[in-house]
Amino acid sequence: MAPPARTAGAAVTALSVIAMLSYIILSNSRSRSKSSSRRATVKNSGSGLVAAIGNTPLIRINSLSDATGCEILGKAEFLNPGGSVKDRVAVKIIEEALETGALAPGGVVTEGSAGSTAISLATVAPAYGCRCHVVIPDDAAIEKSQILEALGATVERVRPVSITHREHFVNIARRRASEMNELALKNEKISETSNHIVESHGSNCLADCKGGFFADQFENLANFRAHYEGTGPEIWEQVGGKLDAFVAAAGTGGTVAGVSRFLKEKKSSIKCFLIDPPGSGLFNKVTRGVMYTREEAEGRRLKNPFDTITEGIGINRLTENFKLAALDGAFRGSDREAVEMSRYLLKTDGLFLGSSSAMNCVGAVKVAQKMGPGHTIVTVLCDSGMRHLSKFYDAQYLSQHELTPSASGLEFLGLGADMKILNGKHTPKS
Repeated sequence: MAPPARTAGAAVTALSVIAMLSYIILSNSRSRSKSSSRRATVKNSGSGLVAAIGNTPLIRINSLSDATGCEILGKAEFLNPGGSVKDRVAVKIIEEALETGALAPGGVVTEGSAGSTAISLATVAPAYGCRCHVVIPDDAAIEKSQILEALGATVERVRPVSITHREHFVNIARRRASEMNELALKNEKISETSNHIVESHGSNCLADCKGGFFADQFENLANFRAHYEGTGPEIWEQVGGKLDAFVAAAGTGGTVAGVSRFLKEKKSSIKCFLIDPPGSGLFNKVTRGVMYTREEAEGRRLKNPFDTITEGIGINRLTENFKLAALDGAFRGSDREAVEMSRYLLKTDGLFLGSSSAMNCVGAVKVAQKMGPGHTIVTVLCDSGMRHLSKFYDAQYLSQHELTPSASGLEFLGLGADMKILNGKHTPKS
């Protein structure tokens, strides 16, 4: 297998440095960005539900470790209360917003999400006395919408379009927050003189509306901070500093950026890699310094730009979070590899993983194949397969996409039942 290209060009390095400086400046000025009149003392921080988020176990993935001769470890983020790594992000976003006054106590958090971040926000928001309004693409697994509604969130399902389109789910979510802020001001003005009620678009936000806040998971650096200050340090402590590589896919880029940046600062020799699904431009950005050709730019696409059945990973624009990533290279992963990996891990390890988790495990094996035996490699098990039953685990859906799993072992990654890896090459087991 050909090794991944290293991050190319001084321009990419400069971009990373500029992004990190921007993060530091924003961090220092965050507390001065909003009027103190809306600031609130964050309640329940570090107690109740919130206290159960994070400090997830780092588990050895036995089958992959035995097959590669490496120690392949997965951060079991599916054990968070909301069922995914996004619980960390939800807490950080809400707490920072309450502290700065961007979110008023009792306000509504809005977000455009393919599922996991929305579910985490809907799970966490009530612990802070807030509500949640989610805009979700209608091609996301239906069970994600069902979970959100069961959690009490208001859900809008919309057709997938380019991020530059006014009706993209992220842009709609941003608008909903603005509408709720306008609504709160109107209700405040009329509350003393009238019983009139003003209602926002499907928000269930009536006369008691305290305004809205757009979580903005793609560009909000609270996402990065959640992993730089939480996930990364946890991994470092759990491996006792004995770590050779980290690999993960990226959607918003917060996880791979926060973890890679922290680990690199602790030990510069740790190699950090991206695993990128079909249709995403991040592989090209990391390996070539160019995300796409002019014709492929996301703003020029008329349809959903992704050509993958995985959810929550892959993107064709450079987010503020991803700019902070400290990466040594990237690998491409295929839908076939992700599907086969999910079934293999379920059969051999009892791990029932979602599509992004399966892709991360594909990445871990590819890193092991590149580095050879004897290395410790960490990845993230983002969520379980429970949110992927109608697509990623649906036989009919996979058959329609010619992705019916058929592997008996790891042959889909070049590892036969009677083979092992030695210095990056396959040799018979002794």
